[in-house]
Amino acid sequence: MSAVIDKPPLWQRLAPMVSGFDGPLAFAIFLLACAGLLTMYSSGYDHGTRFADHSRNMVLAGVILFVVAQVPPQRLMSLAVPLYTLGVALLIAVAVFGVTKKGARRWLNIGVVIQPSEILKIAMPLMLAWWFQKREGQLRPLDFVVAGVLLAVPVGLIVKQPDLGTAILVLAAGMSVIFFAGLSWKLIVPPVVIGLTAAVLLVAFEGRLCADGVRWPVLHDYQQQRICTLLDPGKDPLGKGFHIIQGMIAIGSGGVLGKGFMQGTQTHLEFIPERTTDFIFAAFSEEFGLVGTLCLIGGFSFLLLRGLAIALEASSLFARLLAGSITMIFFTYAFVNMGMVTGILPVVGVPLPFISYGGTAMATLGMGLGMLMSIAKTKRLVQT
Repeated sequence: MSAVIDKPPLWQRLAPMVSGFDGPLAFAIFLLACAGLLTMYSSGYDHGTRFADHSRNMVLAGVILFVVAQVPPQRLMSLAVPLYTLGVALLIAVAVFGVTKKGARRWLNIGVVIQPSEILKIAMPLMLAWWFQKREGQLRPLDFVVAGVLLAVPVGLIVKQPDLGTAILVLAAGMSVIFFAGLSWKLIVPPVVIGLTAAVLLVAFEGRLCADGVRWPVLHDYQQQRICTLLDPGKDPLGKGFHIIQGMIAIGSGGVLGKGFMQGTQTHLEFIPERTTDFIFAAFSEEFGLVGTLCLIGGFSFLLLRGLAIALEASSLFARLLAGSITMIFFTYAFVNMGMVTGILPVVGVPLPFISYGGTAMATLGMGLGMLMSIAKTKRLVQT
């Protein structure tokens, strides 16, 4: 009778929830999370409650990861259309009666203030993966056109807000799905060649294009200024170019081994702007130097390679496309953030995963990693 009444220990009840978790992926997440906490403590210990809030956000992201990892890919696929539709509807609502701050209309007040564009970072790859799963075995050129339209609608709405950083992330997520679905190289090479040519011409004619009074079509004035500042930050060292110059000084002053934990002078004397958010990579590089930076890049590289391996081994087209896209989102986050801090890309406000402060971004990343873990978990349980 007692055997019937007695409940199994807690660890036995939790075991099925963690069984099948991908060990290498979990290890990569753990290492990057430790690096994030270490860096945030150094750069934000005297910055209000940043370290405590970052720790809380990381725990929240871990809970989201654990919960989402319990949802099988088939169930995730059923959420694709509703989540995408909701996200686009909210973006339209933002365009009509959104909250405007600092000249940008990106938020919506529904009792609490939310930023709907964050939803599309996950909804976009879900939707396109669902679309190509439905067309599996009968793909036509028209299907890629439809996928392009599905991607262009939210990206266009986000650019209009304007929020170039989020638009880049959503575009990268969608384009990676389209690429992994089998987009022909004949359609990929021409835009790449045009983009590289435009970049070369921009550098060659920077003096004329960035002269006073010259206005570029399509881009907002502040976006034009960011590009011109990237090309020559010395033109306005105490204004528009201050962020880039101070970031590069901090990175260079770290040398090979860095100045040591909590010893970064550029960081703690507050020369680095946004030292706990967009430019935290400069603070990290100053204190841990080239060796620490290479270790951080190695951690991200390991996470990316493991994500691509999970995508390659996934059991369905939907799971492969979703896993590949989520992995490329992390690559885009890291590449764009490091690029803008080191002065090779314009400043667009993209955080560094695990390292930068930000609750919404951390929750989104936790959700993406949960989906990746779910795909890996399902594959392992099928094999056993």
